[in-house]
Amino acid sequence: MAVRVSEAIVLRTYPYQEADLIVSFLTRDQGKLRGMARRARRPKSRFGAGLERLSYVRMSYYLRENRELATLDSCELIRSQFHLLSDYSASVVLDYIAEVTDNLLPPMERNERFFRLVLAVLDHVHAGRPGAVWQAVSYFSLWAVRLAGWMPQLEACTGCGLSLEPPERAFFRRDADGVLCGHCLPSGRWELSAESRALTHAMYRLPVAEFASHPWTKETAADLRRFLVQRIERAVERSLTTAPLLESC
Repeated sequence: MAVRVSEAIVLRTYPYQEADLIVSFLTRDQGKLRGMARRARRPKSRFGAGLERLSYVRMSYYLRENRELATLDSCELIRSQFHLLSDYSASVVLDYIAEVTDNLLPPMERNERFFRLVLAVLDHVHAGRPGAVWQAVSYFSLWAVRLAGWMPQLEACTGCGLSLEPPERAFFRRDADGVLCGHCLPSGRWELSAESRALTHAMYRLPVAEFASHPWTKETAADLRRFLVQRIERAVERSLTTAPLLESC
C-alpha cells in the first residue's frame, strides 16, 4: 500500500477513543477525505500543530481501495492560521469557511478550483486590510455556491421571467429557486439590492485580491451574504452553526 502525499487544508477534527483524531481534510488532488490520526492527541504527537483548523499542510496518508477512512501518517505544516485567532471576526470567518467546505463538498471528488478558492480567501484574510474579512467571506460564499452548482441567475425573475435589470428590484426567500420580482413575491421577502448584484458580477470577473482597495464594511453586501447562506443551507439540508455567529460579529 503506497503512501500518498497531498497538499491539504484541514477542515475539522473529531476526538476518537483516548488519543486519536478523525480528521476531515481537503486535498488538492483527491478532494475531501477523512482520515484517522493515531495518537494525535498525545503531547509528543508527530502531527504537532498541523491538524489545527484550516492549517495548510503537506499530508502523508494511506488510502486503501474501497475504504472511506484513510490512515494519516504525518503532516508538514506549510502555513498556520494561529495568529488570526486573536481577531474574533477573523476566527469566526475561518470557522464558517471550514464548516461550509466540509458540508458542501462531496467526499473523494477532486475539486482543485475549490481548493484554490479556500487558499485565496485565507491569503486575503491574512493581509489584514480594513474590511478584508468581510470581502473574503462574501467572495468565498459566492464562489462556493457557484462551484457547487447552486448559484441561480440574478438577471430575471424565476417566477415570471421579468428582467431584473435596474431599476427593477429583486427579492428572495428561503424556499425560492432564485430571485423574484415584486409581483411574484409581494410579502415576506428580503431584497437583493442593485449594488449587491453589481458586486456579484464584479466578483465573478476578478480575484479576491483585486478588492483590497475597494471600501468594504460588514454592511457591504450583507443582503447577498444572507441570500448565499440560504442557498448553502438549502443545498446541505441543515442550518449552518457559524452563520448567525458571523452576522453577530
